[in-house]
Amino acid sequence: MPARQPFTYLCQMLARGPKAGRADLHLHTTASDGNYLPEEVVDLAHRCGLAAIAITDHDTLAGVAAARSAAPASLEVIAGVEITAEHLGREQHLLGYFVDDSAALDAALADVRESRVTRYNAMIERLRALGVSVEDEPFAIVPDALGRRHLAEMLVRQGKAGSVREAFQRWLADGRPADVPKRRVPIGEAIRLVRAAGGVASWAHPSYDGAKQHLAELAALGLGAVEVEYPDFRRSQADQVRAWAKQLGLAITGGSDCHGPGARGVGACTISDAELDELRNHRRRGENQSEGV
Repeated sequence: MPARQPFTYLCQMLARGPKAGRADLHLHTTASDGNYLPEEVVDLAHRCGLAAIAITDHDTLAGVAAARSAAPASLEVIAGVEITAEHLGREQHLLGYFVDDSAALDAALADVRESRVTRYNAMIERLRALGVSVEDEPFAIVPDALGRRHLAEMLVRQGKAGSVREAFQRWLADGRPADVPKRRVPIGEAIRLVRAAGGVASWAHPSYDGAKQHLAELAALGLGAVEVEYPDFRRSQADQVRAWAKQLGLAITGGSDCHGPGARGVGACTISDAELDELRNHRRRGENQSEGV
């Protein structure tokens, strides 16, 4: 093999970009409350040189197939989902990775999605009762999982709010006048469903306060990983959660939580190929345990 020329190698590395070989494991599409089609997420991931992505729409796997169909051979698309869960009376989000077809998981997600439709309609009625004359309108692309963001965007389109942020602050955020509680899956059940589907469960954007205690509790329930690389985390917070994960034998996940254009773009937060390999190892260990090996 000819010797590699240093200048040529440097040019090749620069051309690949800083995201080359890395993975963004937290991405939303139009299947839930993202603004990008699955195919657009794939295109953006490929353009910035990512080696792997996970489609993690809220309470649905509907965007995975389209993303995989659009992906080039150089880009791995991992089947993922972000489950609306509950732990100790508080809403938590659980990321499931490498999940296979599972009747139990599909049924649980379908139940949550159905409750989302009921909640969406109830929030419209609450807005009307507050004097906000919202006109329900058809979606250009019908999402599989409805959410507050869809309603906030509709309020902006109809001139009732100047921005999505304003819509949340005035009416839709937790505890605001038009908010309606979500259907939430107990987190132990959500972890069990992900593992039964052949996947690994990761705690999404964990709250920093009390995180170590809660991580230990969730690890005892079968949690396999925790999201460490996340746009809202300070470096010191990420390093601390990473250290706790190591102590508890948990894998590391991370991602942009991209919903569309903006600071949280595709590839804004990533993990290394070694960290992704460790997540795969957790999946293999879980499969072996389920087989009694």
